[in-house]
Amino acid sequence: MTGSVANKETLLQKKQELQRAYEAFKAQGLSLNMARGKPSVEQIRLSDAMQNMTFTEEDYFVNGNDIRSYGMLEGLPQARKLFSDLLGVPAENVLIGTNSSLNLMFDAVAMGYTKGFSGCEPWCRQENVTFLCPVPGYDRHFAITEYFGLNMVNIPMTEDGPDMDQVEELVKNPCVKGIWCVPKYANPDGTTYSDETVRRMAALSPAAKDFRIYWDNAYAVHDLYDETTPLLNLYEECQKAGHPEMPLIFSSFAKVVYPSSSISAVAAGPQTFKALLDAASYQMIGRDKVNQLRCVRFFGDADGVKAHMKKHAALLRPKFEAILAILDEELGGKNVARWSRPRGGYFISVDVMPGCAKRVVELCRQGGVTLTGAGATFPFHKDPADSNIRIAPSLPPVEELVKAMELFCICVQLAAVEKELSE
Repeated sequence: MTGSVANKETLLQKKQELQRAYEAFKAQGLSLNMARGKPSVEQIRLSDAMQNMTFTEEDYFVNGNDIRSYGMLEGLPQARKLFSDLLGVPAENVLIGTNSSLNLMFDAVAMGYTKGFSGCEPWCRQENVTFLCPVPGYDRHFAITEYFGLNMVNIPMTEDGPDMDQVEELVKNPCVKGIWCVPKYANPDGTTYSDETVRRMAALSPAAKDFRIYWDNAYAVHDLYDETTPLLNLYEECQKAGHPEMPLIFSSFAKVVYPSSSISAVAAGPQTFKALLDAASYQMIGRDKVNQLRCVRFFGDADGVKAHMKKHAALLRPKFEAILAILDEELGGKNVARWSRPRGGYFISVDVMPGCAKRVVELCRQGGVTLTGAGATFPFHKDPADSNIRIAPSLPPVEELVKAMELFCICVQLAAVEKELSE
């Protein structure tokens, strides 16, 4: 018997074994969802006390303004100070938003598109406007960019963050207007940008005067363990490099308190901050400042936020560890996948054999487990290698995660065997 025939018979036998295991899972009638990084009910309950807060008449007056009424579009001073302390930016350069930092990001891109930055022509009057997109990355960043019809260029992620050699070269093109970044516990692979990467980012000399760094620090306080992973302060580094207007720094409490009732923030250089505030004045006369006060009173200060997030970590950590243990046990050493080991954030990134991600996701769906769509972590949902899959551990209980991951590992191996047989 030749080696190729023997190998094919071994693969066919392996496929039959995996198929039997897969059918056994299908027979269980599972209905598990790991598609998005939603906080669990237990996490949401950590903030229930916010709903029982009461305020005196005096509490509603801040600097002579009744916060129940219009005005103070930039946000409560206490809320601005809270995000200032968490992000390491000047409070006077912080604009408080509603529950969604994505709303602030959309508005920032819309400003570039319709009005322009730094006295430049709006992007809608320019040709081939392009954003740099570290991949795998956050699907909603790419969706915003796609909505405005802008070009996107993939930038490979390294263990230190985006490939800065490519970034530094591409920003020489005046058509390149921005880069999306999730600098701490990046979505989906959990990478935190190195000090060198942050310094090189701040020192960029883009050909476009209206180039901006869209710095989505969504997981600034989302550590899974007591030891945080430090992130160099981009705002300060841009100041040192003489580029005070280049960073747009976003954050929110969406995964800290109730996602539907949280607050968000954007910090920017003085000119960009003024432009953002002016644009907001055409959209509204004031945001929900009572909710801002509620969040401030609930936490007290930045240390209060960090203490609260330790409670989140206690709920999330067992889920991440359970998933990594199953991946290690079921797929370790089999050369069919590799995966990240995040120290914080909300996701685990898995790269299966090239050409197999869509098949794995479909097999899981048929088996009763919904995952984020293959390709979602790339612009236009097009993963050139058809390899990356984002795992979201937060929502299901541990026992459901274990079942889901057992099925996932079977599907990864089954897709790999099918690919080998087809070749």
